[in-house]
Amino acid sequence: MQESVCLSADDGNWFLINASPDIRSQIESFDRLHPRKLRHSPIQAIFLTNGDLDHCLGLLSLRENQPLVVYATDTVRRGFTEGNVLYRTLQRFPGQITWRTLKLGVEETVLRADGSPSALTVKAVAVPGKLPVHLEDLTTIDEEVNVGLRFRETTNGRALAYLSTVGRITSAVHDVLDSTDGVLFDGTFWSSSELSANGFLGKSAEELAHWPVGGTRGSLSALKTAASRRVFIHINNTNPMLRDDSPERKIVEAAGWEVAFDGMEITL
Repeated sequence: MQESVCLSADDGNWFLINASPDIRSQIESFDRLHPRKLRHSPIQAIFLTNGDLDHCLGLLSLRENQPLVVYATDTVRRGFTEGNVLYRTLQRFPGQITWRTLKLGVEETVLRADGSPSALTVKAVAVPGKLPVHLEDLTTIDEEVNVGLRFRETTNGRALAYLSTVGRITSAVHDVLDSTDGVLFDGTFWSSSELSANGFLGKSAEELAHWPVGGTRGSLSALKTAASRRVFIHINNTNPMLRDDSPERKIVEAAGWEVAFDGMEITL
């Protein structure tokens, strides 16, 4: 499942978490992201959690005359911009794209497109991941290659954790989730052998940097004390918990988790 998540805390301004290849259809289907006047966009900034194509390719669909602001670590920014001739479509005029650096472990105020402070803060935390496929053998992995994000609304203190790619459950993962009111968590695969057992791909879920949901060591078991609102996202179409009538769905719901769906809205 490819998806971008829309986040809002104030004044009808919106922030996107990741820019999936189908971002255009997502914007079209959500009227609160539609322009309110000529050459306008309510989207104030886009956050990239890693450089995988399903997280950043949608940026190239936003290549018109509306300026873009993108938050990312330096590693993710370089992976997208350096040696990428298609990136020139986002550099056709001065200021077409502005990059703002996500600094690991630092909670900072999220700025709107015009540079004014919003009612959100963000903290990026390094979590286990892997290099994007297109960068394998071209560079080395570092801690900035994959991050989890923790957002906090300053007006009421409510916090949301977002982790769409998690290769292992570590103390850093728990740090992102600590004292949050909601969590959107990697639900890509149900089992470690989900792809290899069916002959789709000779790699485990962990090798693809997606810790499985099910099993005694899975995220469902490891994150029993996570936030009160818990939602699995980024779900592959091989994952049986996608089916409403599956035993896996019943297990997930009995544990107090939800399975994301297109158009889902969450209020904290």
